[in-house]
Amino acid sequence: MRVLLVEDDDGDAVLVTALLDEVGAPVEVTRARTARDAVEMLPGFDCVLLDLGLPDASGLDGLRRILDRAGQAAVLVLTGHDDEERGIQALAVGAQDYLVKGQVDGSLLLRGIRYAVERRRAEDMHRQLREERLLAQETARLERGLLPSPLLTEKSPVLTSRYRPGQRRMQLGGDFFDAVTGTDGSLHVVIGDVCGHGPDEAALGVCLRIAWRALVLAGQADDQVLSTLQELLIHERHREGIFTTLCMATIAPDQSSAAVYLAGHPSPILIDDAGPRPLPRDRAGLPLGVLTEAKWSALELPLPPGWSLLLYTDGLIEGRIGVGSERLDVEGLVDLVARCDRGNLVGDLASAVERMTVGELDDDLALVVLTDSR
Repeated sequence: MRVLLVEDDDGDAVLVTALLDEVGAPVEVTRARTARDAVEMLPGFDCVLLDLGLPDASGLDGLRRILDRAGQAAVLVLTGHDDEERGIQALAVGAQDYLVKGQVDGSLLLRGIRYAVERRRAEDMHRQLREERLLAQETARLERGLLPSPLLTEKSPVLTSRYRPGQRRMQLGGDFFDAVTGTDGSLHVVIGDVCGHGPDEAALGVCLRIAWRALVLAGQADDQVLSTLQELLIHERHREGIFTTLCMATIAPDQSSAAVYLAGHPSPILIDDAGPRPLPRDRAGLPLGVLTEAKWSALELPLPPGWSLLLYTDGLIEGRIGVGSERLDVEGLVDLVARCDRGNLVGDLASAVERMTVGELDDDLALVVLTDSR
């Protein structure tokens, strides 16, 4: 352990060294005679033994100068017999502890040094934890602010959703969804999944979602929205090969029909009195970012009275549900939907999938249910 003794009195300096030698303390003592000398020698020590009565420092000025340069070193203040009050003041300024000269032996001095060093380490650890906690809170607030706030009207279909990033410490993942009501009363909905996990994918997902919203609000035609999003994805992705699956649906103002676009995305589930069933994939196209010349066309879907439409990302169906590699898949999801309460479909479905999955769901999950509000 390296100790810097800041003491102008030769007799006191010899006494401190002798006390430590007497108990065989495993310390290497280096002496500085003034606060100025000590500041020039710091950092690089585990502990500073500081006499408050230095010739070039008045009051607690020397302590403040030492603390500014101490780095991770603990500071243990040495005071005179009649100056214990200054030791207490030193603690308030930032010293780890104080000892009164003439009232310590070698064992007490060594214990004081060790205590000061451990206290400083604990203070550093608490400060780091506090900083990390504050940073985590700021990050969580930022991520929550980037989550969608659907733009609906009283005449829109009822929308319920569930969003859960695969990395539990994050508020936001690479999956995304959004909903916007057009000027003609139609409801535009998107749900997508950026391949991969982590902050880069989450940032790209936010970028695509916000761009989609802007394009829809600007009145761009549905078949052009996907092409524009693909151009944006290619420019913004952090490495070649990143792609995004996406489902986009436009519900007519009278809620009797929908145009659904699939870009490599799992088929939505249509639910009505006849039961749940996946939408056909004959119009499905490639994911965004796979082929620059890719085109997408709409599946025109009539909607019966009392319909519901389930849109989801593959995190809902690709968790392992049994021995080996067995997955829920779309067929299993249809069976599960049939057993769920339509009035609480989002909650029941998410809970059921979590119960069935072996281990934790490690993929991002977005789940949106639209329901006829007529």
